[in-house]
Amino acid sequence: MILAVTCVALMAPTSALAFNLESDEPIRVNADSARLDDGQGIATYTGAVEMTQGQTNLTADKVVLYRDETGVSRIEATGRPAHYRQPAMEGQGETDARALSITWSAAENRVTFEREAVIEQDGNLFRGDIIHYDSANRIVTAEGAPDQGEGSGRVEMVIQPRNNPDNSTSNPD
Repeated sequence: MILAVTCVALMAPTSALAFNLESDEPIRVNADSARLDDGQGIATYTGAVEMTQGQTNLTADKVVLYRDETGVSRIEATGRPAHYRQPAMEGQGETDARALSITWSAAENRVTFEREAVIEQDGNLFRGDIIHYDSANRIVTAEGAPDQGEGSGRVEMVIQPRNNPDNSTSNPD
C-alpha cells in the first residue's frame, strides 16, 4: 500500500531532513574508522559514526559520503537503527527520525528512510517500511511492508490537531 501526503504539519521546511550544503557550517564526522577514496569521491566511516552540522545530528553504524564537483552529493547511513535529529526550525519542533537505512540525495532533493522507518515531530508520527521525503516539493510518500505475520505491514500516521488545547493559550474576552 502506498500513501502520498503533502504533510506540512509533520515535516519541516524545504531544507529539512538534510544537511544544509548552503551553510557556512562544516559537516563534522567522527567514527571508529574511516576510508577515503579520493579518486572515486567516496568516504566510508564505520563504527559508532556521528555526523553533525550545527545542531543537526546523524548517528549510524556506517555512513558513506559521495562527493562530486559540487560537493557532497549523497549520504548513505545504516544502523540498528540509524538516527537523524534536526533542531526546531521556523516554529516547528525537533525532527526525530530513524530507520535501518537512511539515504539523502542532493540531485533528487530526497531523503529515503527504509526498513522500520519512523519520523516524529511535535507529537506527529509517520511510520512505514519506506518513507520518501521530497524536500523540494515537501511531499512525503510512505509504503507499508508486505504482511509477513509480524504486524499489519501498513503505514501508520498520527497527526496532532492544529488547535491542540495543550499547545495553545487562551485569551479570555
